[in-house]
This record gives sequence, structure tokens and C-alpha cells, in this order.
Amino acid sequence: MVEANGHAFGTRIRRLREGMDLSLRDLADRSGVSAPMLSQVERGETSPTLAVAERIAGGLELSLSQLLRLDETDGVTVVRPDERLRAARGGHSYEVLTPQQPGLRAEVSLHTLAPGGATGAADDPPIHEPGSRETAVVVDGPLWFVCAGVQHELETGDSVTFDADIPHHFENPGKREARFYAIVAAGLRRS
Repeated sequence: MVEANGHAFGTRIRRLREGMDLSLRDLADRSGVSAPMLSQVERGETSPTLAVAERIAGGLELSLSQLLRLDETDGVTVVRPDERLRAARGGHSYEVLTPQQPGLRAEVSLHTLAPGGATGAADDPPIHEPGSRETAVVVDGPLWFVCAGVQHELETGDSVTFDADIPHHFENPGKREARFYAIVAAGLRRS
């Protein structure tokens, strides 16, 4: 049996479930743990076995140690510049500023576009999961944001929020580098 503070453990499960916009039935389907059992665990009325806790963790897209917070020290993760995931292609480079951790439901990245550069092409398929939302904040503009074939002109300081699971890309029409931050929150929009 998982003997951590039952009420705190149950509250953590409920908050994680609600944060993923899952009903008890949804989590039951994803984890293979019955909805009544999940309800009892969330209310602190029972403590699950390790096997059941592991199935609940899987349904929440976490490892058991993440669910139990065994792999956390103080809840703070620092990502140093030399530890960031980086990539570059065709006048577009970016670095991911958030840690690469399973279960993380949002990602923050810094993108740089060379003059004439683009994050993709008009016919590229979306790369984000269904229900994702993205907000981009222009640090150095101008930028063109093209979403579902419609072009929007953005200047330094502008921000744009959109459904990230539809075709979109950014272009730099300027004569100097353009930069923007992108914040993608996974699976938040209800279909």
C-alpha cells in the first residue's frame, strides 16, 4: 500500500487529473483502475497498492516516482544555457527553455529567424498534439504569423494565441534577425 499522507496523495491525483481535463471515467479508461477506486483514492479514503498507483501514474502520463514525488527535491528545476535542447534548420533556430521531463504539459522555447527564414512551410502538418494551445511573444520583430493560410503581421511586443494543432508557421520578412518566445500548453482545448 502507498502510505504517504493519503489525503495529500489523493488531492495530488485529483489536481493532476483535472489539470489534464480528465474525468474520473477518462482516467479509469487510461489507467485500468475503476472510477470508484480512483474516487476513494482521491478522497483519501483508501491507499492504493504500488501496482495500482503505478497504473494511475501511467494514466496521468507520469512515472510512479513522479507521481509519488520521489524524484523531486524541492520542486525546482533549473535549466542552464548549456543544458538546453537546441535545433536549427533553414534560417530557423530554437532552444527549449523548460526541462525535458515526462508529464510536463507545457514547453517554453526561444526561436530565432534569420532574414527570410521561416519555422516551416504552408503545407507542413502541425507538430503539436490535438487540443494544444500556443502563445508567441515577439521579442524582436517584425514577424509574419501564418495560421490556416491567413497571414498576420506582428511587431516587437505583440503576442498571439492560437490552436497549435492546426497548420501554422512564422516568417521573418525583415532585414535583421527576428526572435520570439513560444509557450505551448498541451491538450488544453476541449474538442
